[in-house]
Amino acid sequence: MNSLFDTYKLGSIELPNRVVMAPMTRVRASATGVPSVSAARYYAQRATAGLIVSEGISPSKQGQSEPNIPGLYNDEQESAWRPITQAVHEAGGRIFAQLMHGGRIGHPEINGMQPVGASAIAAQGTIFNSGGRLAFVTPVEMSVAQIQEQVEVFVDAAERAIAAGFDGVEIHGANGYLIQQFLSDNSNQRTDQYGGSHGNRARFAVEVATAVSDAIGADRVGIRFSPGGKFHDMNESDPAGLYGTVIEALNPLGLAYLHILETASDAINDDIRKAWTGPLIVNPATVGSARFVDKAAADRWLDRGADLIAFGRYYISNPDLVRRLREGIELAEPDLDTFYSGGDKGYIDYPEAPAV
Repeated sequence: MNSLFDTYKLGSIELPNRVVMAPMTRVRASATGVPSVSAARYYAQRATAGLIVSEGISPSKQGQSEPNIPGLYNDEQESAWRPITQAVHEAGGRIFAQLMHGGRIGHPEINGMQPVGASAIAAQGTIFNSGGRLAFVTPVEMSVAQIQEQVEVFVDAAERAIAAGFDGVEIHGANGYLIQQFLSDNSNQRTDQYGGSHGNRARFAVEVATAVSDAIGADRVGIRFSPGGKFHDMNESDPAGLYGTVIEALNPLGLAYLHILETASDAINDDIRKAWTGPLIVNPATVGSARFVDKAAADRWLDRGADLIAFGRYYISNPDLVRRLREGIELAEPDLDTFYSGGDKGYIDYPEAPAV
């Protein structure tokens, strides 16, 4: 069986181990989407990961979901990311930018713009804002021309990511954001070439992945899915058939990796592993789950065919997670109250384990 601590070649990048820092929203950017100065230290502290995937980054103002999410759609934001990627590289790490377009998961009171979506169907539930929780609003159903504009939004953000020093980008197609809104039955009721059949509902994801790959190189592009996941009011009635179609369309692109959350059944996940011809990252967790990913979960998935394992919340409280896993050092528990509180507390103040 492969070990978490084996080296791995991901595209053109040599990884020192198979541990991935999962993308995690930390809500510490400015009101205008500029990442905080402390983000350089936060990510550099965790640079012993084989690969870091950044928190979700808005590719446009309209694509912003929650408040204080960093962006990559203007010069100020791009410049602010450069010292962050430089700090990671100087610490010996590698970092991809996760491009996260909220689609209907947003609100005019957060970014001053009406959200867009596959169909004019509001998500059930509420979204966090500094003044409390807000009910989701009905998004604007995009025309075909507007859909193509959103493809270019991803391309522009990806090009800015490379210019800012990221090693690549991860396209966020999971957790109820824009790309999954096209995939899911209940949020996509279109009757044109972007709705109805599995192939039509997969079209937007494939077009984004293709266009971004053409722009920056497929070996710098990963994509993340949560097959069958329910977060943010998703309902995929046939995840096995849907993701089989998605993977068949994505395989020829030669992407750097596919990243999945453990939201589907073992049978579906095993079929995904068999169908996908490239590197597979698995995060053995779901959003909102009380279960944190540990070494036992990682080893189980490596035995099932995963190539790399993404760790989320334990990476918040264990900047030296790779060492702790390798040496069997007890993992520190994260403070849930500071996940999204802003500031440096619960962000850059978790200590490494003492030297033995």
